[in-house]
Amino acid sequence: MPASSDLRVDAVIRYDEPTAAVPVVRSTRTPWYVMLAAILLAALVVAPVLVVFGQATSAGSAEASRLLFRPRTAELLRNTLLLVALTVPVTVLLGCGAAWLVERTTLPGPGIWRTLLLTPLAIPAFVSSYAWTSMLPSVQGLGGAVFVTALAYYPFVFLPVAALLRALDQGHLDAARSLGLTGLGAMLRVVVPLQRPAVAGGALLVALHLLAEFGVLQMMQYPTFTTAILQQFAVGFSNAAGSLLAAVLVVLCLGFLVVEVPLRGHARIARLGPGSGQRPVAHRLGAWTVPALAALAALVGLAVMVPAAIVVRWLARAISSGAVEAGPLLAATGSSIGLSVLAGLAATLAALPGAWLLHRYPSRLAAVLERVTYVASALPGVVIGLALVTLAVQWARPVYQTAALAVTAYTVLFLPRAMVAWRSGLAAAPTELIEASRSLGVSGLGTFARVVLPLVLPSALTGFVLVFLATVTELTATLLLAPTGTETLATAFWSASDELDYVASAPYAAAMIALSAPLTLLLRRQILDQR
Repeated sequence: MPASSDLRVDAVIRYDEPTAAVPVVRSTRTPWYVMLAAILLAALVVAPVLVVFGQATSAGSAEASRLLFRPRTAELLRNTLLLVALTVPVTVLLGCGAAWLVERTTLPGPGIWRTLLLTPLAIPAFVSSYAWTSMLPSVQGLGGAVFVTALAYYPFVFLPVAALLRALDQGHLDAARSLGLTGLGAMLRVVVPLQRPAVAGGALLVALHLLAEFGVLQMMQYPTFTTAILQQFAVGFSNAAGSLLAAVLVVLCLGFLVVEVPLRGHARIARLGPGSGQRPVAHRLGAWTVPALAALAALVGLAVMVPAAIVVRWLARAISSGAVEAGPLLAATGSSIGLSVLAGLAATLAALPGAWLLHRYPSRLAAVLERVTYVASALPGVVIGLALVTLAVQWARPVYQTAALAVTAYTVLFLPRAMVAWRSGLAAAPTELIEASRSLGVSGLGTFARVVLPLVLPSALTGFVLVFLATVTELTATLLLAPTGTETLATAFWSASDELDYVASAPYAAAMIALSAPLTLLLRRQILDQR
């Protein structure tokens, strides 16, 4: 085999080492403005967490020990960990399995399935739980919580895995097979290392969402730290007790962040040029075509069709009974759109310095600054909201009860969505092109604008859409921080559904779905743009 082929195989199979043909060069001089922006962002995220720990310590050691080491706290810890331990593997299995069927097999209609499999992102998880509990009141407890959250969150794994599978070069697999590896061996040595960052990042997002989930778990009557924290603030109004429970969530979040680092591996995803230009050879399903179609149809049916049909049924009753009030519905829709656009822009821009720092100037400090951005997202929105209220009242009273404070809370809560999107896009941007641009005398900002941005723009758009979708459906922080007189679709829906008024809540649920559904098409483009 020619020497060039040897080099190529080496680049494909040993992903954890720089290739001999295309050395990876990292700049050692970190621009001060990038570092400053990353530090300021980390400080913004850490500030509410510090407030939580400060309030937690105000209880005193004796009271803290009594609250933390009681049987109720052990039960909440067990419930929370059990929910994560069961739901995350299910979402990984569903997301990876669906992505492999769509991108690597002869499944009929892959374009249609790409759209359908992303559609659950258009249906808020608490709307799905509202639909299922209104149809089957027996869907409760751990089983119901795992069922609904897995169906709602598997797209976080499906999206990045499908994008990387679509970008896979058949030449990589051919090179591995030419060395005597079997089809399965080539898959394990070539495809799996490439997928580890996508799978680990998606699983991390799912785990963090589960830590902070409230609406689904409240409807399913499954107590976790988040539901207990909300009850503590709402009923007991004890900042110290609620903050102690929130501090446990922060510790759990830190544990997940530590575990995710070795799981994502060190695979090199970026490449120069289009590779061999060959799409991966699709595996023939043959007799498995019908079972595969049935499995995907069942997944989409349970995650999308059933909740949507139930919402439509209740909406029809609302229309026939004259319960739909156009004025409040339009006002809530306008508020949701405005806040979501601002939050999407803020979070997407805020996540860039940390992601760029870790990609371009890797160091322990860069890794810490990037990891810090995930911490606050594990806390319920009401905890972040109360912490920001405390900070605003003491240090920035003019922003209290303004949209700016609400957008700040959304940015802190949903920053990981934008961070994961940026990280995925930058990982696919060859460092060699950046070095070539700098060697031609182009400034750092010029290189980013002319070389990097066109490559990562689809990923940035994905981050914006994910934050937008999360903000449209955010509940607890909005209840606390929305400016006086402002009501969003999520808060209006919850006010009605909390009283089991399914007819009154249906228009707001339908509006959230209608507002979110078109954005899933943009997420679908993220998969298609990988080739």
